[in-house]
Amino acid sequence: MQENKTLSRAEWLDKIFGTPVFAVLLAIFCNVLWGSAFPFIKLGYRLFAIDSSSTASIFCFAGVRFMLGSFLVLLGSVLLQSRLPKFPRGKVAAECCALGLWQTTTQYAFYYIAVAMLTGAFGGILNSTQSFLGVIFAHFIYGNADRMTPAKTLGCAVGFAGVLIGTLGNHGSGSGWGVFCMMAATIIFTLSGPWNKSVTKKADSFAVCFINLFVGGLALFVLGTVLGGSLHVQSALAVVVMLYLAFICGAGYVLWALLMKNNPVSRIAIFGFVNPVVNVLLSAVLNGEPLFRWQYLAALVFVCVGIWLVNKAPAKKEGK
Repeated sequence: MQENKTLSRAEWLDKIFGTPVFAVLLAIFCNVLWGSAFPFIKLGYRLFAIDSSSTASIFCFAGVRFMLGSFLVLLGSVLLQSRLPKFPRGKVAAECCALGLWQTTTQYAFYYIAVAMLTGAFGGILNSTQSFLGVIFAHFIYGNADRMTPAKTLGCAVGFAGVLIGTLGNHGSGSGWGVFCMMAATIIFTLSGPWNKSVTKKADSFAVCFINLFVGGLALFVLGTVLGGSLHVQSALAVVVMLYLAFICGAGYVLWALLMKNNPVSRIAIFGFVNPVVNVLLSAVLNGEPLFRWQYLAALVFVCVGIWLVNKAPAKKEGK
């Protein structure tokens, strides 16, 4: 007789997240979350009465978000692993803290300044260049393991062409300093990938993410407070928006980590095109930004096609 094997919680989750239909739906859901971040941050600035020139208060806002998100990562570890993560010590713990100061503090200091200075649609289009920069950097960082292909090269060219289209016409997208900050944040994010991957091989990935978000968020909050920043809750909606932004941090990390673990990268990464689409739509709905600008729409098409091309799975060779 065949024994009935009861799956552990971890095995059950791996089975669910490895199911193609479920994986695709969750990949789309994650990109919807990330695409909504930019317009919701801009909405949060209004609800917390943060002026676009008040960098100190912007840092306080970002710091609170990431610290709250870090505790959601702990909750995710309890729900998914039935335990708190095992925290590293010594040099590994110090490296996790350094990663947090680089990937969260430095990256999001630039990112949140850019959000205050750019329209949501244009900022999202600029931020989508991380899909193309990641492919280019991987070619040099990983060598033969992740070489450029004709499809990737074409995808990068089409994607960057879309970004250039988005800058045409000087139609109030934002300042040159805002563009610089967004591109700086995007480059830092892309360069953080290999370091993050290296650290998670030495410690529990949930612990790495918690330290990354908490230390990085705490540094942003302390820096903002020292510079004279503060937060003023204007309504209950402000709290709801902050909690939603924290949810994006925690839930987005946990869900994407499980998807990456149980699926080919090409199956889920290809849905990155959803991110800028959601960004543009929600920027119009939440923040009253113009939707039917030909620059935005044309740029969106080019960027989405570019993301699809760089993540398109190569044709499988027939077995001998």
